[in-house]
Amino acid sequence: MQESIIIGLAIIIFLGISAQWLAWRFKIPAILLLLIFGFVAGPLTGLIRPDELLGDLLFPYVSVSVAIILFEGGLSLRINELRGVEGVVRLLITVGALITWGIVSLAAYTILRLDLMMSVLMGAILVVTGPTVVIPLLRQARPTRRVGSILKWEGILIDPIGATLAVLVFESIIEGGPGNQLTIVSILTGIVVTLLVGTIVGALMAFVLVQFLKRNWIATFLETAVALMMVLVAFAVSNYLRTESGLMAVTVMGIVLANQKQANISHITSFKEELGVLLLSALFIVLAARVNLDALVQVVWQEVVFLVIIILVARPLSVFISTLFSKIPRNEKIYIAAIAPRGIVAVAVASLFAIELEEAGFLAAQQLVNNTFTVVVATVLFYSLLARPLAAKLKLTEEHPQGTLIVGAHHWARQMATAIQSAGIDVWLVDTNGRHIENAIDAGLKTYQESIMADGILDDLPLESIGRLLAVTDNGELNALAAVRFSEWLGSENVYQLVPAQGGQPQQFTERLRGRLLFGEDMTFAELERGYYRGTQVVLFKEDAFEKIAACIEQGIPAVVLFVVTQDGQLLVSTIDKPLMPKAGQGAIVLVEPAPEDDAPATIDPVEEVVVT
Repeated sequence: MQESIIIGLAIIIFLGISAQWLAWRFKIPAILLLLIFGFVAGPLTGLIRPDELLGDLLFPYVSVSVAIILFEGGLSLRINELRGVEGVVRLLITVGALITWGIVSLAAYTILRLDLMMSVLMGAILVVTGPTVVIPLLRQARPTRRVGSILKWEGILIDPIGATLAVLVFESIIEGGPGNQLTIVSILTGIVVTLLVGTIVGALMAFVLVQFLKRNWIATFLETAVALMMVLVAFAVSNYLRTESGLMAVTVMGIVLANQKQANISHITSFKEELGVLLLSALFIVLAARVNLDALVQVVWQEVVFLVIIILVARPLSVFISTLFSKIPRNEKIYIAAIAPRGIVAVAVASLFAIELEEAGFLAAQQLVNNTFTVVVATVLFYSLLARPLAAKLKLTEEHPQGTLIVGAHHWARQMATAIQSAGIDVWLVDTNGRHIENAIDAGLKTYQESIMADGILDDLPLESIGRLLAVTDNGELNALAAVRFSEWLGSENVYQLVPAQGGQPQQFTERLRGRLLFGEDMTFAELERGYYRGTQVVLFKEDAFEKIAACIEQGIPAVVLFVVTQDGQLLVSTIDKPLMPKAGQGAIVLVEPAPEDDAPATIDPVEEVVVT
């Protein structure tokens, strides 16, 4: 018996992580593969039987997993993203949620022929959208920052609100039976009290954790363990004080931690990403394995009409009313109305309720789960296919973004960034070194103090405006990893890294290193560092760059072309495999050695050119 449990758990983890890897490898939504793997392992083959495998632990396992996933979502929310759109987000998670609830409940009652109470419960469950699906879609589509912020904040905040609404309806069904009458006042009062309790508990636990971290009362190697412990404590205490308020508590805890400036939470952020992927993968496999596949695949016309109403009526109407008095452009409203996939919280909540409803004798409980899974699969597939082309059609994404992301904010990296910015191209610097970041801010550059490998950086960066990555740190392995990672978003042709320390033989590393090698075979970090201390300058020639470079060389002053700036404002990067020289009328960013007699080259006029020192 014990061995079968261990084997079952191993199969769940194996299938979940394999699905995540395949989704990353072939750039498809992970949730689709997770559901398929769960269906195959559960109802199709019987390889996994979650109810027998987990027994009484099934309900707590699902609850705790959802709590940690929502905590992870809260950690990705930054208050500064809300500037100018807080009113829209507030209306979407209140007025918009109520409109969605009403329309979906009515559709479930009239089309799916569920009884009144089950219809109201179905509407409450499908209020949520789901950050586990929305955020990957946004990374893929890369719409404007405002649109992305609205959808991300809505997706994360609506989960605890929708779950709370569903719980209140569920409790009414269980306590009062099928004939119980709901009142709007009692439901709204219950929501307010539940969210208030969760908010207070979550904020308090975040405050306590910050104080411990700030005062160094927790050893570095224990930070993530203590943080996880406090998340579970917040979840349990909040639920004890008010049933099902724990989801709001962990979400608020994550938001508070993400936006405070007193303590460094980088270790916590990194760990929660890895744990979140593991829990999410296993949770989807377990829940999908419990589905009655025969009932699920019987997609009749009622379910198709039900989906059409959710996608083409409920969502557009809720967004239209929520944004009615906002200044958001029409194309952005259309896009927000067209993105509302359902995810793990909808599936988890429906599955949890079905367990208790079945025990209470409600025969329609399994239909609730099947309908929810149908909506999740259909909306994920539909919105995954729609998100990117619709963003392009509505002109919410740049076709050839020129923004440049530089990994490393040391002295000569700041010089390059300043020159690129002076050429009229957006640039961002990422570094974990606080002193480097402070110096970059003083130079008027946009920065992020974060590891380039942290998952949270993808949520913070304006990916819709970034067209290339330059990895120029002194750590060759980090440069390579950053290039590999961002090739997924930017394309392998737009990720660059410095030549490794063995720069004389770069061909030995081209198979292993994914980034295109920058500038020249001898342009290693050490060589650029030596040049900086020799007085080498980064110079922006705004026009007629070819003639000015030729004049420098004529005077015996070495000048290496780093970038070419075309007349239409595009930045071209010089690489080992494709060295560049500006053409007539083009500008260039050039590395210029000091003049032989310590005088600046005659061709560099400080009034016309930008000399970055």
